[in-house]
Amino acid sequence: MSTLTQPETYVAQSNHKSFWQGVIATLPLCIAVIPWGILAGSYAIEVGLTSLESQAMSAIVFAGAAQLVALGMIKAGIGLTSILLTTLLITSRHLLYSMALRKDISPLPLKWRLSLGFLLTDELFAIVTTRKTPNKQHTFDRWYALGGGLSFYVFWNIATLIGIIAGQAIPNMEEWGLDFAIASTFIALIIPMIKAKSILVCVLVSLVGSVVCSVLNIEAGLLISALIGMACGTLYAQMTGEAS
Repeated sequence: MSTLTQPETYVAQSNHKSFWQGVIATLPLCIAVIPWGILAGSYAIEVGLTSLESQAMSAIVFAGAAQLVALGMIKAGIGLTSILLTTLLITSRHLLYSMALRKDISPLPLKWRLSLGFLLTDELFAIVTTRKTPNKQHTFDRWYALGGGLSFYVFWNIATLIGIIAGQAIPNMEEWGLDFAIASTFIALIIPMIKAKSILVCVLVSLVGSVVCSVLNIEAGLLISALIGMACGTLYAQMTGEAS
């Protein structure tokens, strides 16, 4: 039986430590998303999906906002093409996430790129982009990212299972206000990332824009307001010299 050399043992211990650091960093977000997952599971049952289909939706799609919107469209009898296009727009922000992380993830082996790509969520993006070394430099650690992404995936699916069970026993769970977890989770993600005036401008413009689009019932309003917010934030940074 082969044994690990001292350097290999050190690397294994370091990877193990990074993995659990990722788990711990994501834990508050995992707890915050539990009501959201319960809502997704119970709503899937209400729409008419079986328990297996409801769980598979969280296991395969793994996108809370897209799942809830898709379920609502299924309940309304909207066609598959419209559902796919809508969920594509909702999850299009992940393209921006992947572009931002490309320089860190592209050199990794295929199995790592596929795994981290599947696990990439708003929460995972937040913890890996804000992690810094003791000397305040940003660093990317694949094991840290895997720990954070995998733990969030497990929590999401457990919460969905709870929602499925509760949805079969408790009627009208969508009236409990569990969807507030969506807003609270995103607030917890965004606030720590506001470290410059240009980012604040981006957030405020996006906020106002999303409210206006909602009032005017503009489709894809969230995506539109996000793009306007990013444009305004970038313009502010260039005008004030913040980007230099």
